[in-house]
Amino acid sequence: MKLKKPKFWDNKQPNIFAKILYPISYLIQFLNYFKRKPTKNNFQIKTICFGNIYIGGTGKTSLCIKLSKLLKKKNIKSCFIKKFYDDQYDEQKLLKKNGKLFLSTKRIKAIKEAEDEKYDIAILDDGLQDNSFKSDISIVCFNSDNWIGNGMSIPSGPLRESINSLKKYNHIFLNGNYENLENIKNQIIKINPNANIYIGKYEPVNLKEFEKNDNYLAFSGIGNHGTFISMLKNNGLNILRDIEFPDHFQYDTGDISKITEEANNLNCKIITTEKDYQRLGNLNTNEIKFIESEIRISDEEKFLELIL
Repeated sequence: MKLKKPKFWDNKQPNIFAKILYPISYLIQFLNYFKRKPTKNNFQIKTICFGNIYIGGTGKTSLCIKLSKLLKKKNIKSCFIKKFYDDQYDEQKLLKKNGKLFLSTKRIKAIKEAEDEKYDIAILDDGLQDNSFKSDISIVCFNSDNWIGNGMSIPSGPLRESINSLKKYNHIFLNGNYENLENIKNQIIKINPNANIYIGKYEPVNLKEFEKNDNYLAFSGIGNHGTFISMLKNNGLNILRDIEFPDHFQYDTGDISKITEEANNLNCKIITTEKDYQRLGNLNTNEIKFIESEIRISDEEKFLELIL
């Protein structure tokens, strides 16, 4: 059973629960310090990795798809690389919908397969902490709404690595709805004055399919439910009720029945994300529609120039 991330992770300051768990966090970070450092592999294919240090909901998959589209316009042959996890088939289906996906339990194997098929660039959806290889370009993704939460590492907080690890990453991408940007950028520059900071905003692609005069019940099981709801409201949709499930949540008949019943009681139409829609499978009904969204990069040409 999947659990939602603890609410105290996203407090601005660590609370008593975070402090109680701190010795475990410290031990994990201490052991991570002695892990084998990634070494550069002699791949012929260029590797660009979208990763995170804040666990979940930072827009990695959306950015992978966006970069693939930008490269296609430049006639650059790219593909996706993803490590296989049973519970991430929603992201796998989205990547397959938008290009060639090489999927393996070991990323380095998938990269070699892409290299053998003569792709120019391999776009990695996650893999920042994979010590079996070192990408040519590593881009650390954050959601500007959550930023670093309470600033502590797992299990005291939501960080896989200390925020000070940004010293070793020169490419940082802030996704979201333009929240708190200047403050975040200032914090990043204090840690790494040489960092290239990119800005992206989620925008709906199929908004015309939804009537703004209607009321909606919105649900999602993604890493950042709040950003999804904000995007809907900022684009004029009237959300009467929103329901949050854990990231990569596997819906069953009972879940969909409850959502449908509540929407009927409120006289609402039902809306969800494309990721969640992929997970509905045979449970989907004509009553559930999805918003297709993509990330708009503030300066696409500069972004491409810096990473290529």
